[in-house]
Amino acid sequence: MLIISRKPGEKVLIGDDIVVTVVEVAGGAIRLGIDAPRELAVYREELWASIRDENRAAAAPGAPVVLPDVPGTPGAPGGTA
Repeated sequence: MLIISRKPGEKVLIGDDIVVTVVEVAGGAIRLGIDAPRELAVYREELWASIRDENRAAAAPGAPVVLPDVPGTPGAPGGTA
């Protein structure tokens, strides 16, 4: 892990196309701005962990298959019964 010190307004560059800017430091919180390509997903750790856990549960053997409601399909709202 790389540990560096930055002040508000200073930046960290990751590769050629990711820029992390320290926006504000107040008390025990730091606000960061992240400029990254649109095709690169950027998540807070707790949100990413939740998505990962849901994906693992969905891929588990014996997991129920849940299909989205598609209009015009049997059982869907507005579908054919």
